[in-house]
Amino acid sequence: MNKAFVFRIYPDREQRILLAKTFGCVRFIWNKMLSDKKDCYETTGKSLKTTPAKYKKEYPFLCEVDSLALANEQLSLEKAYKNFWNGKGKVGFPKFKSRHRDRSSYTTNYVNGNIEIADSKIKLPKLKWVKIKQHRDIPEDYRLKSCTVSQDPDGKYYISVLFVYEETATQQKIEKVTGLDFSMKELYVDDQGRTPEYPGFYRKAQEKLAREQRKLSKCEKGSSNRARQRKTVAKLHKKISNQRKDFLHKQSRQITNAYDAVVVENLNMKEMSEALRFGKSVHDNGWGMFIRFLQYKLTEAGKQLVKVDKWFPSSKTCCVCGKKKDELALSERVYLCECGNIMDRDQNAAINIRQEGLRVLGIA
Repeated sequence: MNKAFVFRIYPDREQRILLAKTFGCVRFIWNKMLSDKKDCYETTGKSLKTTPAKYKKEYPFLCEVDSLALANEQLSLEKAYKNFWNGKGKVGFPKFKSRHRDRSSYTTNYVNGNIEIADSKIKLPKLKWVKIKQHRDIPEDYRLKSCTVSQDPDGKYYISVLFVYEETATQQKIEKVTGLDFSMKELYVDDQGRTPEYPGFYRKAQEKLAREQRKLSKCEKGSSNRARQRKTVAKLHKKISNQRKDFLHKQSRQITNAYDAVVVENLNMKEMSEALRFGKSVHDNGWGMFIRFLQYKLTEAGKQLVKVDKWFPSSKTCCVCGKKKDELALSERVYLCECGNIMDRDQNAAINIRQEGLRVLGIA
């Protein structure tokens, strides 16, 4: 099993310069190799196979940075190129990277002790020892695999340290099961009718964010004022993102501790965000992120996450008599059935989701 820990790092001035060079070099090698591949195919009809080492003589500045970072960028490009030709999903042709649009990051691998964490510092190739804010301990049986260094638009540096470990969690006996129905307003409603009362962090910060973005639009391009204002807007977005992550982590932890199995619908959030102008509400909730957090927490605890089919009629079916309605408008928030069942629409759906999950698990 793989698990990553994300820590904030505090490079000094020289290390920040080297990081900027590394970010630029991996971006350069991606664009250069992609351009050469494209030209070769258009000229000869064949796929070009090359490595970053072949460019170092022509571009000596590539020798100043971590060679493993360049090698990993090559592997990423090869994967993107193959996915395009194999037609996996809706993968398009690889795009050229821009310092203004793409994330500044690079990945390096653990080889012969070149990466080490000790005394609130981490040793990285070329950078040597960098200060790190290690807010949690790493188990002794975890083996270091790779590191990804990145810089956010607000100027802060982070490192994601990937470890490999053997799964030791024993499968828990399933006794307590809950069903969760996605809610645009409250994130979810469980089969007991309880909601987490999602604060809507983006909605709350929207007015302040709009004000700061208006200031940014009035700054002259290329000026120092525009650079400072871009960082201010980036900090606001980062704060909203951190608030959302913190809330989702806490909710997923509470559910994991309380239940042995959790049942949810296997929803396509991208399609839902594009339908009926729900994009802002769907993205603000972070349902997909919540499910990922729930998935790995349950797995580590030896518990299960069950996903029922998205076409399962959880909202249209009465949880008491089992009768299905042919039509149910989105505006109908209370479920009314001929059998006398009057219930909140989302709670009725959550109960049906739970019952379907029990069927899938083979539990009466």
